[in-house]
Amino acid sequence: MKKTDLPTKPCPVCLKPFSWRKKWKRCWDEVKYCSERCRRAKTSQKHGNKVD
Repeated sequence: MKKTDLPTKPCPVCLKPFSWRKKWKRCWDEVKYCSERCRRAKTSQKHGNKVD
């Protein structure tokens, strides 16, 4: 499978698309954030802080 054929989804924090990774093979449907930084920033976003 080519990298361009992998599924992608947008990160709700930074709004950038991110691609499927092998470590997410069993839990792709539950993956919401592209990185740990965005996962941690989800709470600060509720308070009006913008993530760069």
